[in-house]
Amino acid sequence: MQLNDPRLFRQLAYVGGKWTAGHQGSDEPVLDPANGEVIGHCTLLESEQITEAVTAADNAFAGWRAMTVDQRAGCLNEWYRLLHEHKEDLAQLMTLEQGKPLGDARGEVDYGASFIQWFAEEARRAYGTTIPSHIPNAALGTIKEPVGVSVMFTPWNFPLAMITRKAGAALAAGCPVIVKPANETPFSALALAELAERAGIPAGIFNVVTGEPATVSEILCNDTRIRSISLTGSTRVGKLLLRQSASSVKRTSLELGGNAPFIVCDDVDIDEAAAHAVAAKFQTAGQDCLAANRIFVHRRIHDRFLERFAAHMKALKVGNGMMEVDIGPLIHKRAVDTANELVEDALDKGARLIAGDQSMAPGANFFMPTLVADVIPDMRVFREENFSPVAGVCLFDDDDEVIRSANDTEYGLAAYVYSNDVRRIWKMMRGLDYGMVSVNTMKMTGAPIPFGGIKQSGLGREGGHAGLEEYLDTKYYCLGNMPGCSGS
Repeated sequence: MQLNDPRLFRQLAYVGGKWTAGHQGSDEPVLDPANGEVIGHCTLLESEQITEAVTAADNAFAGWRAMTVDQRAGCLNEWYRLLHEHKEDLAQLMTLEQGKPLGDARGEVDYGASFIQWFAEEARRAYGTTIPSHIPNAALGTIKEPVGVSVMFTPWNFPLAMITRKAGAALAAGCPVIVKPANETPFSALALAELAERAGIPAGIFNVVTGEPATVSEILCNDTRIRSISLTGSTRVGKLLLRQSASSVKRTSLELGGNAPFIVCDDVDIDEAAAHAVAAKFQTAGQDCLAANRIFVHRRIHDRFLERFAAHMKALKVGNGMMEVDIGPLIHKRAVDTANELVEDALDKGARLIAGDQSMAPGANFFMPTLVADVIPDMRVFREENFSPVAGVCLFDDDDEVIRSANDTEYGLAAYVYSNDVRRIWKMMRGLDYGMVSVNTMKMTGAPIPFGGIKQSGLGREGGHAGLEEYLDTKYYCLGNMPGCSGS
C-alpha cells in the first residue's frame, strides 16, 4: 500500500482522542477481497474499553453542544475540505478493503463528503416554533436540542459514506458519536477519525470502536448513556438491535434490507431502459441495498429487453478494483457461494440462464454478472435481498399485476419505474409500498434527500432535514406570568 499520507492507514481504534489497541492484544486480519492478501489488522477492544468510549463521548457532550452552530460548522467544513484533499488515499484504502473499483471509491468519497457539508449548513435551520398561547399571560414554544451520545453501526459495502451520512447529521446537531464499522472494512472509518482530529473536532466527539460485533452491540445498546442508535445493515441485525435497545428506550434509526423492483413498461426506449437496469443492478457488484433485484418487464418488449440487457451486461469488465474495471470482487467467498445457490435454485425451479459464465471469474471471490429469466415468486432470487451480481427478470401483462408483484415482499426501501405515461407513472408511484421511488433514472440519492424505507426496510430517514431531526429532541416550554402575552 502506497499512500500519499501514510498516517491515514490506522490499525487501532480511536477512543477519546487516542489511538487504542485491545488490552489483550487481540486483532483479526483484514483481507483484500480481490486476492485474499492481508492488508492490515483490525484491533479488538475489550468490554471495558467499549465502555470507556461511552464515557469519553458522554464527558465531551456538554462542551460540544455548548458550541455555537457556527463553531461546529467550522469543524465540519474543515473535515469536508480534508476529505477532498485526501480523496485519492481514501479511495485506495476503500478499494483495498472493500473491493469496489477505484472510480466508484472516488465517487463514494465525494458522496460521503457531501453529507458533511450539507449538515454543516442545515444545522443552522434547526428551528423551534412559537405557539399562540391558550393560557393567559403565557409564552409557549419549542426549541431543538441534541439527543445525546449516538452510536452508529455501519456496513462494509459503503464503508465511508454510511458513516458521514449519519455522523454529519449527529455532529451538526450537537451529538458526540461512536462509530462501529464492519470488521471487514475498518480502515475507511479510522482514516475518517484521523481527519476529524486534524479538522479540530474535539477529543471524545468522534470515536471509532472495533471489536467483536456481538460484544460491542450488547454493551452499547444496554448503556443508558447512549441515547440514539443508528444502523445500516440487514433486517436481521436491525431486529436484534431493536430488542437490545428496548430496555433503555433508545431512539433508533434503521436503514435495513431492500429488494428493489425495477418496472419496465412497454412505452419506453428499450435500450435505454436496459442500460439503466444494468447500472441499477450491478452497482457495487450488486452488493447494494438499492440494487434492482427483481426486474419486471412488460410482455410486449420482454424478449428485446432481455437481448439488450444481456448485451450491456456482457460489456461490463470484471476484475481487481485497482485496475480499470466496472465490477470488483464480492466481499468474501461466502457471498460467492450464496450467489451460486441463488442461480441454482432459480434454474431448478424453471428459470432460464440467459448469460453468466462463472468459468470466466478472475478469482475465488469474483462472480460474473448473471442474468436469469422467467423468474417467479417461489424462487429465492425473487424473495431474498440477494446482494450479488445476479439479475432476475419477471414477465408482467398489466399495471395492477406488476404493482401487486412488486409489493410482494417484506422489504420496502426503493423501487424504479420506467414509463413515459404520466398517469401510469403516478399510479405506480402511489401504489408501490416503498420509501423511495425513482422514475426514469437510476440515480436517486444525495445529501438533500430523505433516504429510508418502510415495512421491514427500516425506521427513520437519513439525509435532508429529516436526517438532522433524527438527532434532535423537541423541547416544549411554557413561560408563565408574562404580562402582555396572549393567543393573538
